[in-house]
Amino acid sequence: MKKRTLPRFARISLRLLIVAALLFGLVRWLSADEPVVYSTSVTAADLLDLASKEGELPYAQLMKGQEGENAAAEEKSIRLDPVNYEAASTDADLAKETESGRNMLSWSNESGWVEWTFTVREAGWYELHLDYKALLGSGSSVIRGAMIDGQYPFPESERIELERMWKDAKYPYEVNEIGMQVRPQQIELPEWTDKAASDYSASSRPLLYRLEPGQHTLRLTGERGAVAIRNIYFRTQQPIPDYAEYVKQQPAMKVQESWFKQTEAEQFQRKSSLSIQTDRWSEPYISPDPKGRITYNVLGGNRWKQPGEWVEWSFEVPADGWYVIDLKNFQNYRSGFKAYRTIEIDGKVPFEELLHYGLAYHKEFEISAISDAEGRPYQFYLNKGTHTMRMTADSSTMQPILIALKDTLKQISDFDRHIRLITGNYSKSASDANLDASRTWDMNKYDPNAGKTLQSLIDRLKLIRDYINRVNEGSSDLSQAIASAVSMLEEMTADVNNVPNKVNDFSTIQANIGTWISTLTQQPLMLDYFVVRTPDAKTGLKEPTALSRIPYSIADFARSFTMDYDLDGEKKDGALEIWVGRGRDYVDELRELVSQDFTPKTGIQVNINLMPNPNMLILGNAAGDVPDVALGLAEATPADYAMRDAVQDLSSYPGFADVMKRFIPGASRALTYNGGTYGLPEVQNFQLLFYRSDIFESLGLKAPDTWDDVFDILPTLQENGMTMNVPKADFATLFLENGASPYTPDGLKSSLFSDSGQKAFKQWTQLYTKFNLPIDIPAFFQHFRDGDIPIGISDFNTYVQLQVAAPEITGHWKVAPLPGIKQPDGQVARWSPQGLSTAMIMKKSDKKDAAWQFLKWWTSADVQSRYAGDMESYYGIEYRWNTANVEAMKSLSWPSEDLKAIREQARWAANLPNVPGYYFLAREMDFAWNKTVFDGVPASESLEEASLSLQREMDRRQRNFGIAGGNLHVPQITEPFNWEEAKP
Repeated sequence: MKKRTLPRFARISLRLLIVAALLFGLVRWLSADEPVVYSTSVTAADLLDLASKEGELPYAQLMKGQEGENAAAEEKSIRLDPVNYEAASTDADLAKETESGRNMLSWSNESGWVEWTFTVREAGWYELHLDYKALLGSGSSVIRGAMIDGQYPFPESERIELERMWKDAKYPYEVNEIGMQVRPQQIELPEWTDKAASDYSASSRPLLYRLEPGQHTLRLTGERGAVAIRNIYFRTQQPIPDYAEYVKQQPAMKVQESWFKQTEAEQFQRKSSLSIQTDRWSEPYISPDPKGRITYNVLGGNRWKQPGEWVEWSFEVPADGWYVIDLKNFQNYRSGFKAYRTIEIDGKVPFEELLHYGLAYHKEFEISAISDAEGRPYQFYLNKGTHTMRMTADSSTMQPILIALKDTLKQISDFDRHIRLITGNYSKSASDANLDASRTWDMNKYDPNAGKTLQSLIDRLKLIRDYINRVNEGSSDLSQAIASAVSMLEEMTADVNNVPNKVNDFSTIQANIGTWISTLTQQPLMLDYFVVRTPDAKTGLKEPTALSRIPYSIADFARSFTMDYDLDGEKKDGALEIWVGRGRDYVDELRELVSQDFTPKTGIQVNINLMPNPNMLILGNAAGDVPDVALGLAEATPADYAMRDAVQDLSSYPGFADVMKRFIPGASRALTYNGGTYGLPEVQNFQLLFYRSDIFESLGLKAPDTWDDVFDILPTLQENGMTMNVPKADFATLFLENGASPYTPDGLKSSLFSDSGQKAFKQWTQLYTKFNLPIDIPAFFQHFRDGDIPIGISDFNTYVQLQVAAPEITGHWKVAPLPGIKQPDGQVARWSPQGLSTAMIMKKSDKKDAAWQFLKWWTSADVQSRYAGDMESYYGIEYRWNTANVEAMKSLSWPSEDLKAIREQARWAANLPNVPGYYFLAREMDFAWNKTVFDGVPASESLEEASLSLQREMDRRQRNFGIAGGNLHVPQITEPFNWEEAKP
């Protein structure tokens, strides 16, 4: 083992830093939060009463005040035979099969619907149970919708999740040649599961369907994944006793011999999602102690936070009797908030206190028994032998807060818009806001109820804040944000006539509170281990303290001089060299996936390196020091390198045609040059039409389908102080939709000045002259969030932003395909480029065959699905891997309506080809646009000049590359992509 040494001054500096960090941690540890006084009288029903009763009500509102009151003393059930369905749609791929002597319905795609008819004898509330097995497919859960009598009884019934079950392929984990643990592959458990339709963001118990006597229909609708079903039944909900009743139902407590057993959290039997992962932790008393090496010794954290995600462990007890369960847990993710888990023992919740059981916020790992509010441990009666414990992430307690806050923020947004209409202050930008502090307003004249509206908002926010503090038994970041909002509103109420000059405060309030809303449904919790023990047993297990960290840190520091921390160990001769132009998080996950899957399958060793600057590839190529494979490259890079004969043509490799079926041809044509294909797509961007459905509904508008529809709705928007965002730089969409192309089919001439090109250019410039659209909107996301630009064209980044950073308008915005141009056959053409991130094999590589095997593996549907799922589950939706593999894209957790719009727009992908001189195109189009819009030069004159300038540059580059005449064979895309022909 080689030793590493540091210069003396570096060692001294590191020691000083460690001491400073320890002192800082000690001060923080000793500091205590101030107690918070809160009302104990506010209930969940009070919050649900605040929300609007219009439209489709969420489950929590429908069941308000009835939780636990719908259980039936006598169990009644209604069984349906899945095989004998009444009707089905033609696009549902159904087959009647037999397994182990039992009939089952195999539904091997995610399309269509199946319907059964059944009769109810006695009215009541019923759970819907499915005995299912997920069929082979992606790593995502199966999703089905459940309709009763032709409609969804509540929104949660539209997405019933039927989880796949997973476990680690090996435990204990393997270690590599330098003693570091390697996270194992995840294997799916193809088991039959009886599950009641549930949604742990709405209720800790299964969802209930109200059935009256008579004949009914149940329709399951396909949303995602393939599934086999062998039993369907409705069952009345059974009561769960409280703890006192549970104790009475068990044998009397007796003295037991002292005993305890520790079970590592990472030693689980099964889990419901690939996103739930082990992690590594280093501190005193962690189990097992890593001793300076990578050791996956904890489970969860931010990798186990979504409602409904569960983990199940197995444990044994030596004798019949009463036992206590201790959890060593870390819950320092959401300041002031509890983390909730519904706990089951042997498949059942023993008593109702274990429904959404809350683990209090604390700053370090602590060992705490599952106990009541006074800290008295709950005792479980267990028979001798093996048992299971399942913990399910549960955010149902947060649902009333979420519903009330969203409704309140909507009212604030509506009042904000109302005030802006009165004052004419449509802009929310500080630079051009129409504010006149010296103007005196008489709000009683314009809105006599303004003061009452403000007071109503204050009362609502105070009620919500009190409930949050009561549930969490203390203050939190969200309650402090609400308190700040209340203070701002109270200041407005003190002088209502000054509200027009403080109107921007409404946006501040929405942004501050909205920041925390997105975390309400998240329930992160990390476990080190749990202990099952007799009530009086002393385990001797310890928690970390500030003092214990000092010797532990010193020991870790000392190891750093003798241990090798290279994750890949020594670079192996003959290994495939891969450079990745992405962040370290992406590289680390790829390295892990390669070690778990690619290398074991192929035997090919891989070295993966971070490429922080793409210029490294250029310089390396010039110096002869290049990787075999480069990932994370710009869309134009493969064609650029192909012009210089520096990248390998992939079209001659075996299986190339099948690999290209994984991608949309219109997008991948950007990777071709002169008849060859020099790269493969990894991820793709997309353009969509975003619109505020709440504002459009209030104005009586519909999302435009064509550009003519856009021109029809613009006057209504502008009359109400609103407008639309169309990115100025996106000339390609209108050109492609009008049938224009910047180049001739041979790739040697500019065709900008064609008749269709002139028509497209005129339409593009008229958006900003004739129709007065804003020329530059630096922050469309914020304007869209605030509502003054309620419609616009934007990309995948905006979609993620809205999902992550604008929770207050969740449910109030939608996406649609881009406005198009209706063709003579009635079809609406929506051609548009989709930006790509690409991968390629370098020409100077001496391992091209191995590199091709890697690219085939890397771009496959299974690998892309897993990588996308891991990135999103580890780091959040902001890390969503928008894969270019059409099969894998379906496995991502898109809302069904959004996926429909994304798939429709993706059909019309048509990326611009990259030919010698291509980089002049965007420049010349920008110059031409400026001349026409700003300088008033006729559109035809500006476009002609741009076309001539582009042609000059193309001619120059063709001479440089020795291209004389000939044909560059630019692929022509004439028909939209057909999803049914897509291959995995």
